[in-house]
Amino acid sequence: MHYNYEEVIQKIEDTHRFGNLPGVEVTGQMLKTLDRHGLSVPYVHVAGTNGKGSTCAFLYAILKEAGYKVGCFTSPHLIDFRERITVDGQMISKEDVERIGNELLSVSYTVCPTMFDYCVMLAVLYFEEQNCDFAIIETGLGGRLDSTNALGTPEACAITRIGYDHMAILGDNLEAIASEKAGILKKGVPAVIAGQEPEALDVLLSHCPDAYVVTDADKMRVAAYRPGLLGAYQYENAAVAAAVAEIILKENVAKQACIEKGIHRAKWPGRMEILSEEPFFMVDGAHNSDGVRALKRSLEELYPGEQFHFVMGVMADKDYEEMLDLLCPIALDFVTVTPDSARALQGQKLAEFVRERGIGARSVQSIEEVLSLPIPGERTIALGSLYFIGDLKRLWFI
Repeated sequence: MHYNYEEVIQKIEDTHRFGNLPGVEVTGQMLKTLDRHGLSVPYVHVAGTNGKGSTCAFLYAILKEAGYKVGCFTSPHLIDFRERITVDGQMISKEDVERIGNELLSVSYTVCPTMFDYCVMLAVLYFEEQNCDFAIIETGLGGRLDSTNALGTPEACAITRIGYDHMAILGDNLEAIASEKAGILKKGVPAVIAGQEPEALDVLLSHCPDAYVVTDADKMRVAAYRPGLLGAYQYENAAVAAAVAEIILKENVAKQACIEKGIHRAKWPGRMEILSEEPFFMVDGAHNSDGVRALKRSLEELYPGEQFHFVMGVMADKDYEEMLDLLCPIALDFVTVTPDSARALQGQKLAEFVRERGIGARSVQSIEEVLSLPIPGERTIALGSLYFIGDLKRLWFI
């Protein structure tokens, strides 16, 4: 049976989000069934809790400046499924998703692939077909057991800042979470690590003693390049990307110019992205306390002394109470929404948590209602689940 594009996406999305077997085993078995040993394109593997996507965006922009054909695999998507798989900044075509998707769906594996496993394999086949010079591969969840960890030996690894997220799966302390992320580190493969809490850094360096740890001096250096992504926290992500580029570009005579231009020209939707200057409306995919802490710090630097209207929709498995504790001191009020996901926290419940902290809050029934919220002369910030941010952006630009 041949499926059209919409049917391929539906078939892939209908598979279980989390499988019974670890993703690394499932994707490994899919590769074996397809008589492949991994990703034949040289690639960089990126793990971490916050900043993975931004780091990938900076690294992509640098490698593009160096003249390479670059594939990029990230997740989740904001608006279009095809955002997950790009080559030279262009999304995979619907025709290619349909063709490769049918190829993958027609095979009988001895395991049950999840949506993410299919996405990884789509990227592998597409990047190879496109003869990419490099690929940038972002982990989905964790590292050690992640589907992307079946792809072989990368040219370099990067681990962004580690915090508390997906604790039910990865562990409830930083050492346990760091140990899972460290699973992407391979013997003999250069690694770059963002600044970490001491307990996380100790674990990472025990796995890879020679890893390069980004310094404050590195962050100051890239800040001077005026990163294309807003927010002080992006200096660290840019510094990680720059350090990886130093490894990849080696003796490239234009290496420094490529790093500077790439960092300045990088784009990454949904991260401190200003949709409208007047009335001011910014969206940010901060969906855990570390992400909110970074967002708050950046808002305070960009708009000192100001307070903000916040629009927020989160998943029930996030540390939303700590997120609220961080935001309330700079909040005028909150509007809460229920993201379109089975894992969503009900907006009404989130509003109750806000009111308990002495801040005004109300919930709205639909994301469409959010579009009329920005007030002239004031600043409105929408944040939380990337599903929510994606739905909001799609409606905003209709």
